[in-house]
Amino acid sequence: PPPSPPPLSSSSSSFTPGWICPANSADAFAFTEEPSDRAVKGDSYCSRILRAQSNRKETNTEFRLRVEGDPESYQPGSTYRVSLTASTPSYFRGFTLIALKEGTDGDKDEDYIGHFQIIDEEETQFMTNCPPAVTESTPRRRTTIQVFWTAPPSGTGCVLLKASIVQKRIIYFQDEGALTKRMCEKDATDKPVLDCCACGTAKYRVTFYGNWSEKIHPKDYPRRANHWSALIGSSHSKNYVLWEYGGVASEGVKQVAELGSPVKMEEEIRQKGDDVLTVIKMKAQWPAWQPLNVRAAPSAEFSVDRTRHLMSFLTMMGPSPDWNVGLSAEDLCTKECGWAQKVVQDLIPWDSGTDGGVSYESPNKPTVPQDKIRPLTSLDHPQSPFYDPEGGAITPVARIVVERIARKGEQCNIVPDNVDDIVADIAQEEKDEDDTPETCIYSNWSPWSACSSATCEKGKRMRQRMLKAQLDLSVPCPHTQDFEPCMGPGCSDEDSSTCMMSDWITWSPCSVSCGAGTRSRERYVKQFPDDGSVCTLPTQEIEDCVVNEDCTPSSCLVTEWGEWDACSATCGLGMKRRERLVKMPPADGSICGAEVLQVEKCMMPECHTIPCLLTPWSEWSDCSVTCGKGLRTRQRMFKSPAELGECTEEVEQVEKCMLPECRNHFKTHFTPLLFFLFSFLPSGCRMRPWSSWTECTKLCGGGIQERLMSVKQKFKTVQLSSCKDRKEIRACNVHPC
Repeated sequence: PPPSPPPLSSSSSSFTPGWICPANSADAFAFTEEPSDRAVKGDSYCSRILRAQSNRKETNTEFRLRVEGDPESYQPGSTYRVSLTASTPSYFRGFTLIALKEGTDGDKDEDYIGHFQIIDEEETQFMTNCPPAVTESTPRRRTTIQVFWTAPPSGTGCVLLKASIVQKRIIYFQDEGALTKRMCEKDATDKPVLDCCACGTAKYRVTFYGNWSEKIHPKDYPRRANHWSALIGSSHSKNYVLWEYGGVASEGVKQVAELGSPVKMEEEIRQKGDDVLTVIKMKAQWPAWQPLNVRAAPSAEFSVDRTRHLMSFLTMMGPSPDWNVGLSAEDLCTKECGWAQKVVQDLIPWDSGTDGGVSYESPNKPTVPQDKIRPLTSLDHPQSPFYDPEGGAITPVARIVVERIARKGEQCNIVPDNVDDIVADIAQEEKDEDDTPETCIYSNWSPWSACSSATCEKGKRMRQRMLKAQLDLSVPCPHTQDFEPCMGPGCSDEDSSTCMMSDWITWSPCSVSCGAGTRSRERYVKQFPDDGSVCTLPTQEIEDCVVNEDCTPSSCLVTEWGEWDACSATCGLGMKRRERLVKMPPADGSICGAEVLQVEKCMMPECHTIPCLLTPWSEWSDCSVTCGKGLRTRQRMFKSPAELGECTEEVEQVEKCMLPECRNHFKTHFTPLLFFLFSFLPSGCRMRPWSSWTECTKLCGGGIQERLMSVKQKFKTVQLSSCKDRKEIRACNVHPC
């Protein structure tokens, strides 16, 4: 049974999961006792939490309870990511999070609606004394926690997501404000979405870090073809939804999730006109794993303004049926009428609802009709690579970092920022003398805009700066905009080379999945010419591309080529290879004939010869005879053959040896007779020809070859009684590997 709750006293200093009850504090948190005749059910630990009151009177702005995407309504049965955050430099040690039906007191079990799902068990757990509530796993300093919340079925009405925060010896609990989120069933409320109140524009850099690896997600991990597809997204208004939790995937979302192709999605984005400010694109990432400490992670830059302050994106997790990661309607506008400084989100995979596969390389199984977009869970299917019979949280597979790099135009909030944070993209501080009072603090001037005249006529151009702080309100601050006359394009002697252009963005995927198509890449003008003329350098390039030349029923659909492997040689000539996958086999059931592997030569810097390394000579062998004249040998071996250069040194030496003269009774008594008989016998050993050299023991780095000469016939003479086989050894393939 769960432990009984602690005594509810304002002087208590004990710690229970989710709560610290401070003592002797002016801001102490106290439980309010109810009359003793109240029903036991109404005196549950959960209801005591709800009846708690805080003595703090000031409005709290340090902490925020948020549902990702900031929806004002919920889709019954849909799952949402809920986060509790503290703004820098604040933090919290403990918390409690509940979902309560609006208009109820929390006295009954049915007052708590929907259900939470733990994402990180090291950070969060369900409260022991109040199971519907989520609390911290360990009391420690933290700035954010995240959980999933699944909305209740249709007809439930409105819900209040409510949080409490424990910071030091102070507990916050708000019935209104940033720690309470009210959401009603879709079409059950007409409350409009709040508009952004920020001024000017802001520029951001978004960086994608893949954390999907065999070490972290070992089950059925696809070793050879793991990758992230080209990322596609945009900054947009609240009137446009790229994708949303509980929604149905568009054709563009489907092609990203199933094929990794961003072409259709980009087409859908560009058709939205003024609802989109910037199209966000990043190159594909092979392999999928990208350590956080490596600077080569793909990134892109985009801008936001007051009407288009949301950011969404998608990228396919490949190979997979229809799994992807991304953000939906991430709001970069703050309630203080400014622009968010930095957003960091760990991402888990989502199911787009278009394919029913359960593992990375499941065969195509279209879902008809389509399911709603939802997050994958650890209980989806036993064959899922993320399956956990205990229902644990899925370890994030990626991280996205969105950082503000510049702001332009006059800003609404004049809270001072870091000096380096407010300046425009490339602007150098102007040295023009002016009479600006010392009490007015400005950012640097932005670059001059293009001339207002589109023809060779007189116009004007503008630059801006931002008033960051006004230290003395009685002293007026000068203007934040500056104008000067200019002439339109065609009137300047300067050529287009005075434009400062960005680098080309990576080529987009081919516009078709089979046959001849086109692909494009873009760049943008980083700074216009000083004379105000228009840049004429191209900002887009288009070229032809071919995917699967043979587009017949016997053709198959393949992915884009992966990156080339490293060259097989560290110096000199080597080979490199790249691969791609068969995404869909031929419709007629035949074998896919598309090329899936390419190999080509690669040249590395010239190899430098390394001196031959050999072991010392061995001791001389015994003489080949027991008396008289013979031979003896000694050998040595190659040392560290992988480091050898051109080696020509010998590895065996042979020399003559002399033992005492052979003597026996035949020679003593019958010497004349022996000489007479030996004159009629063949002399020496009859040997077979040398055998062929054996294959070299190594392909490179220094090996050896051997050949043998064996005795074919040994004559029974005394002097030749020790006639033996012979062996020769030589070096081979001594070039470096």
